[in-house]
Amino acid sequence: MLEAVAHVPRAGFVPADRVSAAYLDAPVPIAHDQVTTQPSLVARMVEALGLTGRERVLEVGAGLGWQTALLARLAGEVFAVERFADLARAARANLERQGIGGARVVVGDGSEGLVAHAPYDAIVVAAAFPTVPPPLVEQLAADGRLVQPIGTGGAEDVLLFRKEGPGRLLSVRHVSRAHFVRLYGRHGYPDGLSGSGSGS
Repeated sequence: MLEAVAHVPRAGFVPADRVSAAYLDAPVPIAHDQVTTQPSLVARMVEALGLTGRERVLEVGAGLGWQTALLARLAGEVFAVERFADLARAARANLERQGIGGARVVVGDGSEGLVAHAPYDAIVVAAAFPTVPPPLVEQLAADGRLVQPIGTGGAEDVLLFRKEGPGRLLSVRHVSRAHFVRLYGRHGYPDGLSGSGSGS
């Protein structure tokens, strides 16, 4: 994990006027009242997935793509869903500029997952909701791992889950306390947009 962080400069994934803030262990505001998650929390969440380099990973909430880039260095392939089209475009541009391959960013409702490329060995959700959306449970492979902030948005427990059987998740451990934006979408909070989830 530390090697991935060392090779993926966060400064390449924040707004141009916030580059100095990229070197702090703190969230960085981005468009649409979203933020890029602080590095220490991203590290804890990604590390909890136990990636070995071969996994297919789903990320809900690409933001500007920094966590996407880290996942791409640690897994086999990454599919990231971002509800805001302008953020998704920026994330793709950032990934290309940094020479990061193996990651695809699509615009959509992250609470619905991305069934076209399921099942996923690991899923990381960068937005908060009181429960794990059923489509994410369904799209997680047998014995797969999922990390999500569980709460109403603003003060959550980030939990690691493992899929035990069809439609069944086992809560494995507490990863961190955190403050995340809410997960919006068909299986999250309603907000009038046709998409969901934005974070790193």
